[in-house]
Amino acid sequence: MADNDTLALVADIGGTNTRVALARGRHLVSGTTERFRNADHPGLEAILDTYLSRHKNRPARGAVALAGPVRGDQAEMTNLGWRINAGALASACGLGHVALLNDLQAQGHALPHLPDTHLRRIRPAPHEGGTKLVIGLGTGVNAAPVYPLAQGYLVPPAEAGHVHLPLREALDYRLADWLIARRGIASVEDVLAGSGLERLYAFHAQEAGKSQARAAAEIIAAMEEGDALARATGRHYVRLLAQVTADLALIALPFDGIYFIGGVARAMVPWFERFGFDEAFCDMGRFSDLVARFPVALVEDDFAALSGCASYLASS
Repeated sequence: MADNDTLALVADIGGTNTRVALARGRHLVSGTTERFRNADHPGLEAILDTYLSRHKNRPARGAVALAGPVRGDQAEMTNLGWRINAGALASACGLGHVALLNDLQAQGHALPHLPDTHLRRIRPAPHEGGTKLVIGLGTGVNAAPVYPLAQGYLVPPAEAGHVHLPLREALDYRLADWLIARRGIASVEDVLAGSGLERLYAFHAQEAGKSQARAAAEIIAAMEEGDALARATGRHYVRLLAQVTADLALIALPFDGIYFIGGVARAMVPWFERFGFDEAFCDMGRFSDLVARFPVALVEDDFAALSGCASYLASS
């Protein structure tokens, strides 16, 4: 086990922002959390150099969560293009060791330690213990199961956002054809990420005989204003998300809960009830009763991945 008194550097790189903090054991050091816009920096080393220049207490090791596949000590950001080498990063930052985690791995390691005050219950159901499932909806989309072990947790890496979108209605098949013509594939991320919501809106605009584009934030605002096209987009989004969530749940069997994280999740959760998330989630034929046993919640802690990195280091 690691020395939990040792100061550690933890970072969470998303497609848009990077969050950085210092940690001791599983706990972030108060007042050390900062957020950086990725577009303002050439790479992670520049961000960490800026961050560490503000802190005289130097960490001995680090963990970095990132939105992309990790292979050993190498990683590449799927939606950013940054390449990260753990050894080079450790040398540049003066750290003895740097661990690289997929972003959803870090979120998964945070889940067992999140207080209830950081969760919003979406569909209450008894927590029966066992596996949890975390689903991230933001600049990208991913998911990871959290398996309890005799000591600690196993959170395997995944790139679940790039699987095929579920198709159920004629509208879905038209959407798939529309996406394939533009993206080469109709994937989950192509619809459920922030940019995916924008694509879904553009598709619905075409279906309505219009040529119209809107940013994700504008679509959400238009939904609030009662705009019919925006609400048709939102309703379709929620149904597809519910179907993807149910599919992933039948793979992981998360009797200890499904947890959404990310900015897009926070924006869309208030529409779940109105747009029929629960009905679509539980509409799984003879497995409907099984799926209905899984509780669902939203993680409202924007820095949970940093806590997950700290938890991973503390238990490794």
